[in-house]
Amino acid sequence: MEKREGQQKKIAQDANGEWTKAALGFARGQGVDPEKLIFKEVNGTDYVFAETFKHGRDTAELLVEFKGVITGLTFAKNMRWNTYDMRFARPIRWLAALYGEEIIPFTITDIETGRQTKGHRFLGSEIELTNPLNYEETLLAEFVIADPEKRKATILAQLKEIERTHDWVIPVDEALLDEVTNLVEYPTALHGTFEEIYLDLPKEVLITTMREHQRYFPVETTEGTLQPFFITVRNGNNNELENVARGNEKVLRARLADAAFFYHEDQKRSIEELNIKLDKIVFHESIGTTGEKVARTKELALWLADEVGLGNESKESLNRAATLAKFDLVTNMVGEFPELQGQMGQDYASKAGESAETALAIFEQYLPRFAGDRTPSSDSGAILSIADKLDTIVSCFAIGLIPTGSQDPYALRRQAAGIVQTLLDRNISITITSLVDFALEQVQKKGFMSTDVETTREELNRFFISRLKYLMVEQGYRYDLVDAVLAAPLVDVYTVFAKAKVLSEEVVQAGFKEIIEALSRVTNLARKADDGASVLEELFENETETSLLTSTVRVEFNLVQAWEQNDAYAAYHALAECRSTINEFFEHTMVMTDNDAVRTNRLALLKRLAASIHSYADFQQIVFAA
Repeated sequence: MEKREGQQKKIAQDANGEWTKAALGFARGQGVDPEKLIFKEVNGTDYVFAETFKHGRDTAELLVEFKGVITGLTFAKNMRWNTYDMRFARPIRWLAALYGEEIIPFTITDIETGRQTKGHRFLGSEIELTNPLNYEETLLAEFVIADPEKRKATILAQLKEIERTHDWVIPVDEALLDEVTNLVEYPTALHGTFEEIYLDLPKEVLITTMREHQRYFPVETTEGTLQPFFITVRNGNNNELENVARGNEKVLRARLADAAFFYHEDQKRSIEELNIKLDKIVFHESIGTTGEKVARTKELALWLADEVGLGNESKESLNRAATLAKFDLVTNMVGEFPELQGQMGQDYASKAGESAETALAIFEQYLPRFAGDRTPSSDSGAILSIADKLDTIVSCFAIGLIPTGSQDPYALRRQAAGIVQTLLDRNISITITSLVDFALEQVQKKGFMSTDVETTREELNRFFISRLKYLMVEQGYRYDLVDAVLAAPLVDVYTVFAKAKVLSEEVVQAGFKEIIEALSRVTNLARKADDGASVLEELFENETETSLLTSTVRVEFNLVQAWEQNDAYAAYHALAECRSTINEFFEHTMVMTDNDAVRTNRLALLKRLAASIHSYADFQQIVFAA
């Protein structure tokens, strides 16, 4: 039985109790006779409802439609086979589909469903399934662990055993673990070795070579020193593991030889020589070259350094890091392993004699690289990271490349989140609007902007606010408290989060609701005040007006002091202390009096206090349980 809600009763029936056209249309749309419409009370109001009965379908009949689930699957990389139009991760060779002991009949390409499946390619055999309940057990007998979580647990247990046996530490990359889990049916972990000479290469190069090319896990000591061993996971049992290890060692040896060649070849060219090549690499056809992007990023970074008062020594390091920020993009190593950008820049810059702070900033410009990743640890790295990401975002918005829905090919959401997180972690005292304004001004000067400036500015501010909101809710702040804080004029990110933290702690305190009601009463009435109206004390008619003005002045002073100390608690309590004065004012004062001058003056008084209140949050956004 399904119930669909329609119009309110007063709309559904006329004064004579007859159905209106609206109700008749609702009944027709639901496929029911108007006389079968019923009324039901919802939150104190009667609404018309249509009740319909939908007959169930036989399970076996529904399961045939599972074909659409299979053919509707999408993968990062699809393929076609034979002459079929269908695209899938791999060619479909057989389909086992059972409901109880019965086959669920459907066909994909020219493969019909049946009860036959196959075990491990080399160790197993063809199986005829008699009952789906025995599926996992039957496949396990043929060397296939069907449940991916059980396969993952098996791999982890084997890695732990190898660690225990050899007193090693095997760092487990979760993405690699998931990939390996889905590459094997019957996992068996084993270890191999490589020549110690390759340990002269940077640790990141070795790990990336093993992970990306071979899906190997590295081995470290308990102190974190990389060892000349690797762990691989075989799709099979433990027979002839020595031969398997030798084969993997041979392949890895070739990979590491390539990496060593790239690494040493890169260092035969100077950083300046590599940097010049960026002028010939297109970042985006409508935006310009990577060299031009580096110049814009440098301009942004140096401006931001001045804004936050970066010291001269750090500013020199930042200037150099911004100049060399992308030189490693044209190296052989980054060409082979793009994920090493920044890391190779740091390594090569250090070897070329650049300062430690400069080299570190070249790496840290890419931080954070993903959700939960660390943010830059140095001032120059943080500023360069913000500038680089900001230029990418603003440049893309300037030519209309704005993320929509699930489409975000340039990862602008991730980069915006990275800016917000860096501003928060480093407590950098600058507003998002200031960053957007300066970056937009610089892009406009470069002449490639194809969108309206003011519209783009609004879109950028909304975009960053949405990222702020996402991160705040993700960190556990209530959505209504987040909305309240973000509805106020935007300040620096650290202060925005500090306000949300204060409200999250105060919302459970006794008297919070009464405080918010008093503050909201002020801001609600203040909307009726005339723009530009001043508060004239000579028009006051009672002591509560004088008290409210005194309290307003005190609040303004206390807020200034609180924010000078970055004290969001003190700022909130400066407002909260007004509660009794506000209540007394409204108890003894008629704001909307017939006297125009007095009414205007009282509204102006409320508007002045409301400005201080709204500078903290829009408290009317806060939701209280009934």
